[in-house]
Amino acid sequence: MSMSNIYEQTGVAMTCRGFDEYIRMFDLKPADLEGGETADIAAGGSSFAAEAFLRGQHVTAIDPRYAQAAELWVEESSQEIETSTAKLAAIADIFDWTYYGNIERHHLGRADSLAKFAADVVRPDRKGSYVAGALPSLPVEDGRFRLVLCSHFLFLYARQFGYKFHRDALLELLRICKPGGQVRIYPLSSLHWEPYARMDDLLTELKAAGAETGFFTSRLPFIPGSTEGLLISRPL
Repeated sequence: MSMSNIYEQTGVAMTCRGFDEYIRMFDLKPADLEGGETADIAAGGSSFAAEAFLRGQHVTAIDPRYAQAAELWVEESSQEIETSTAKLAAIADIFDWTYYGNIERHHLGRADSLAKFAADVVRPDRKGSYVAGALPSLPVEDGRFRLVLCSHFLFLYARQFGYKFHRDALLELLRICKPGGQVRIYPLSSLHWEPYARMDDLLTELKAAGAETGFFTSRLPFIPGSTEGLLISRPL
Protein backbone atom coordinates (compact mmCIF):
# COMPACT_ATOMS: atom_id res chain seq x y z
CA MET A 1 0.00 0.00 0.00
CA SER A 2 1.55 3.29 -1.07
CA MET A 3 1.82 6.20 1.34
CA SER A 4 -0.59 8.14 -0.88
CA ASN A 5 -3.33 5.66 0.06
CA ILE A 6 -2.92 6.05 3.82
CA TYR A 7 -5.72 7.58 5.89
CA GLU A 8 -3.95 10.27 7.90
CA GLN A 9 -5.35 10.76 11.40
CA THR A 10 -4.06 12.64 14.44
CA GLY A 11 -5.76 11.62 17.67
CA VAL A 12 -8.87 9.44 17.85
CA ALA A 13 -11.78 10.47 15.64
CA MET A 14 -15.32 10.74 17.04
CA THR A 15 -17.20 8.98 14.28
CA CYS A 16 -20.88 8.28 13.58
CA ARG A 17 -22.22 4.90 12.49
CA GLY A 18 -25.80 3.64 12.41
CA PHE A 19 -27.57 0.55 13.69
CA ASP A 20 -27.49 -1.38 10.42
CA GLU A 21 -23.77 -0.72 10.05
CA TYR A 22 -23.18 -2.26 13.48
CA ILE A 23 -25.32 -5.29 12.66
CA ARG A 24 -23.37 -5.94 9.48
CA MET A 25 -19.97 -4.91 10.78
CA PHE A 26 -20.14 -7.24 13.81
CA ASP A 27 -22.17 -9.97 12.05
CA LEU A 28 -24.90 -9.71 14.68
CA LYS A 29 -28.12 -11.72 14.79
CA PRO A 30 -31.30 -10.50 16.56
CA ALA A 31 -30.67 -12.87 19.47
CA ASP A 32 -27.25 -11.30 20.09
CA LEU A 33 -28.92 -8.09 21.31
CA GLU A 34 -31.51 -9.79 23.50
CA GLY A 35 -31.35 -11.22 27.00
CA GLY A 36 -28.98 -8.68 28.48
CA GLU A 37 -27.12 -5.41 28.12
CA THR A 38 -24.78 -4.51 25.28
CA ALA A 39 -21.84 -2.11 25.62
CA ASP A 40 -20.65 0.06 22.73
CA ILE A 41 -17.06 0.99 23.63
CA ALA A 42 -15.52 4.13 22.08
CA ALA A 43 -19.00 4.80 20.70
CA GLY A 44 -18.36 8.39 19.63
CA GLY A 45 -21.31 10.01 17.88
CA SER A 46 -22.83 6.75 16.67
CA SER A 47 -26.58 6.19 16.89
CA PHE A 48 -26.37 2.48 17.71
CA ALA A 49 -27.56 2.97 21.30
CA ALA A 50 -30.34 5.35 20.22
CA GLU A 51 -31.66 3.05 17.50
CA ALA A 52 -31.38 -0.05 19.68
CA PHE A 53 -33.48 1.68 22.35
CA LEU A 54 -36.29 2.21 19.83
CA ARG A 55 -36.16 -1.54 19.17
CA GLY A 56 -36.52 -2.36 22.86
CA GLN A 57 -32.85 -3.28 23.28
CA HIS A 58 -30.53 -1.94 25.96
CA VAL A 59 -27.20 -0.57 24.72
CA THR A 60 -24.87 1.55 26.86
CA ALA A 61 -22.50 3.78 24.90
CA ILE A 62 -19.13 4.49 26.54
CA ASP A 63 -16.67 7.14 25.35
CA PRO A 64 -14.23 9.55 27.05
CA ARG A 65 -15.82 12.52 25.25
CA TYR A 66 -19.03 12.03 27.22
CA ALA A 67 -17.40 13.79 30.17
CA GLN A 68 -18.02 17.01 28.24
CA ALA A 69 -21.29 18.78 27.50
CA ALA A 70 -23.45 17.03 24.91
CA GLU A 71 -23.35 19.93 22.46
CA LEU A 72 -19.56 19.56 22.30
CA TRP A 73 -19.86 15.88 21.35
CA VAL A 74 -22.27 16.75 18.58
CA GLU A 75 -20.14 19.59 17.25
CA GLU A 76 -17.00 17.45 17.21
CA SER A 77 -18.82 14.66 15.43
CA SER A 78 -20.25 17.07 12.87
CA GLN A 79 -16.81 18.44 12.09
CA GLU A 80 -15.39 14.92 11.85
CA ILE A 81 -18.00 13.94 9.26
CA GLU A 82 -16.78 16.69 6.94
CA THR A 83 -13.09 16.03 7.64
CA SER A 84 -13.34 12.28 7.15
CA THR A 85 -15.41 12.64 3.98
CA ALA A 86 -12.70 14.80 2.42
CA LYS A 87 -10.04 12.26 3.40
CA LEU A 88 -12.05 9.36 2.00
CA ALA A 89 -12.68 11.22 -1.24
CA ALA A 90 -8.94 11.62 -1.78
CA ILE A 91 -8.36 7.84 -1.63
CA ALA A 92 -11.84 6.60 -2.56
CA ASP A 93 -10.65 3.99 -5.05
CA ILE A 94 -9.07 1.77 -2.38
CA PHE A 95 -12.35 1.17 -0.51
CA ASP A 96 -15.17 -1.30 -1.17
CA TRP A 97 -18.34 0.75 -1.76
CA THR A 98 -20.66 -2.27 -2.05
CA TYR A 99 -22.64 -1.31 1.05
CA TYR A 100 -22.56 2.49 0.87
CA GLY A 101 -22.85 2.86 -2.89
CA ASN A 102 -20.82 6.06 -3.13
CA ILE A 103 -19.23 8.71 -0.97
CA GLU A 104 -22.31 10.94 -1.03
CA ARG A 105 -24.46 8.20 0.49
CA HIS A 106 -21.70 7.45 2.98
CA HIS A 107 -21.78 11.11 4.06
CA LEU A 108 -25.59 11.13 4.32
CA GLY A 109 -25.47 8.02 6.50
CA ARG A 110 -23.02 9.67 8.89
CA ALA A 111 -25.20 12.78 9.12
CA ASP A 112 -28.32 10.69 9.76
CA SER A 113 -26.56 8.74 12.50
CA LEU A 114 -25.39 11.95 14.18
CA ALA A 115 -28.89 13.44 14.08
CA LYS A 116 -30.31 10.38 15.86
CA PHE A 117 -27.47 10.44 18.37
CA ALA A 118 -27.95 14.16 19.06
CA ALA A 119 -31.68 13.73 19.66
CA ASP A 120 -31.15 10.81 22.02
CA VAL A 121 -28.40 12.17 24.27
CA VAL A 122 -30.46 15.19 25.40
CA ARG A 123 -33.42 13.09 26.57
CA PRO A 124 -33.52 13.10 30.39
CA ASP A 125 -34.49 9.42 30.48
CA ARG A 126 -31.49 8.46 28.34
CA LYS A 127 -28.61 10.06 30.26
CA GLY A 128 -27.64 6.78 31.89
CA SER A 129 -27.08 5.21 28.50
CA TYR A 130 -24.08 7.47 27.75
CA VAL A 131 -21.17 6.90 30.12
CA ALA A 132 -17.85 8.73 30.20
CA GLY A 133 -15.04 6.19 30.21
CA ALA A 134 -11.77 5.40 28.46
CA LEU A 135 -9.87 2.19 27.91
CA PRO A 136 -8.02 0.52 29.47
CA SER A 137 -9.98 1.33 32.67
CA LEU A 138 -13.74 1.63 32.39
CA PRO A 139 -16.10 2.77 35.18
CA VAL A 140 -18.18 -0.38 34.89
CA GLU A 141 -18.69 -3.29 37.28
CA ASP A 142 -17.41 -6.79 36.53
CA GLY A 143 -19.51 -8.98 34.27
CA ARG A 144 -22.20 -6.42 33.47
CA PHE A 145 -22.62 -6.84 29.72
CA ARG A 146 -23.75 -9.86 27.73
CA LEU A 147 -22.24 -8.37 24.58
CA VAL A 148 -19.32 -5.92 24.35
CA LEU A 149 -18.60 -4.21 21.02
CA CYS A 150 -15.67 -2.02 20.07
CA SER A 151 -15.80 -0.41 16.62
CA HIS A 152 -12.99 1.37 14.76
CA PHE A 153 -10.76 2.04 17.72
CA LEU A 154 -8.28 -0.49 19.11
CA PHE A 155 -6.39 -1.97 16.19
CA LEU A 156 -7.22 0.87 13.84
CA TYR A 157 -4.93 3.01 16.00
CA ALA A 158 -2.21 0.39 16.38
CA ARG A 159 0.51 2.93 15.56
CA GLN A 160 -0.67 5.29 18.30
CA PHE A 161 -1.12 2.73 21.08
CA GLY A 162 1.42 0.09 22.04
CA TYR A 163 1.10 -3.58 22.87
CA LYS A 164 0.54 -3.02 26.61
CA PHE A 165 -2.41 -0.75 25.91
CA HIS A 166 -3.98 -3.28 23.59
CA ARG A 167 -3.44 -6.13 26.04
CA ASP A 168 -4.84 -4.16 28.98
CA ALA A 169 -7.77 -2.93 26.89
CA LEU A 170 -8.75 -6.43 25.79
CA LEU A 171 -8.53 -7.75 29.34
CA GLU A 172 -10.72 -4.85 30.48
CA LEU A 173 -13.34 -5.65 27.85
CA LEU A 174 -13.24 -9.25 29.04
CA ARG A 175 -13.69 -8.09 32.65
CA ILE A 176 -16.93 -6.22 31.96
CA CYS A 177 -18.30 -9.09 29.87
CA LYS A 178 -20.77 -11.40 31.59
CA PRO A 179 -19.83 -15.10 31.87
CA GLY A 180 -21.31 -16.73 28.81
CA GLY A 181 -21.06 -13.44 26.91
CA GLN A 182 -18.94 -12.19 24.03
CA VAL A 183 -16.61 -9.36 23.07
CA ARG A 184 -16.44 -8.42 19.37
CA ILE A 185 -13.87 -6.03 17.92
CA TYR A 186 -13.63 -4.67 14.38
CA PRO A 187 -11.49 -3.93 12.39
CA LEU A 188 -8.20 -5.73 13.01
CA SER A 189 -6.06 -3.55 10.75
CA SER A 190 -4.57 -0.10 11.18
CA LEU A 191 -5.16 3.14 9.30
CA HIS A 192 -2.17 2.04 7.22
CA TRP A 193 -4.25 -1.05 6.35
CA GLU A 194 -1.77 -3.35 8.12
CA PRO A 195 -2.90 -6.40 10.16
CA TYR A 196 -2.05 -6.16 13.87
CA ALA A 197 1.44 -7.64 14.16
CA ARG A 198 1.14 -9.12 17.66
CA MET A 199 -2.30 -10.67 17.47
CA ASP A 200 -0.96 -14.12 18.39
CA ASP A 201 0.58 -12.70 21.57
CA LEU A 202 -2.72 -11.08 22.52
CA LEU A 203 -4.61 -14.31 21.93
CA THR A 204 -2.16 -16.16 24.16
CA GLU A 205 -2.71 -13.66 26.98
CA LEU A 206 -6.48 -13.81 26.59
CA LYS A 207 -6.44 -17.60 26.77
CA ALA A 208 -4.27 -17.39 29.90
CA ALA A 209 -6.99 -15.16 31.40
CA GLY A 210 -9.56 -17.87 30.75
CA ALA A 211 -11.08 -16.54 27.54
CA GLU A 212 -11.92 -18.42 24.38
CA THR A 213 -10.89 -16.64 21.18
CA GLY A 214 -11.69 -16.79 17.50
CA PHE A 215 -12.69 -14.62 14.57
CA PHE A 216 -15.92 -13.67 12.84
CA THR A 217 -16.51 -12.59 9.26
CA SER A 218 -17.73 -9.01 8.94
CA ARG A 219 -20.63 -8.35 6.56
CA LEU A 220 -19.61 -4.74 5.97
CA PRO A 221 -16.77 -4.69 3.44
CA PHE A 222 -15.20 -1.25 3.20
CA ILE A 223 -11.67 -1.02 4.62
CA PRO A 224 -9.07 -2.76 2.43
CA GLY A 225 -8.56 -6.34 3.57
CA SER A 226 -10.65 -5.99 6.74
CA THR A 227 -12.94 -8.98 6.42
CA GLU A 228 -12.48 -10.34 9.94
CA GLY A 229 -13.17 -9.23 13.49
CA LEU A 230 -11.93 -10.60 16.80
CA LEU A 231 -14.34 -12.71 18.86
CA ILE A 232 -13.63 -13.22 22.57
CA SER A 233 -15.91 -15.42 24.65
CA ARG A 234 -16.05 -15.51 28.44
CA PRO A 235 -16.98 -19.05 29.49
CA LEU A 236 -19.65 -19.69 32.13
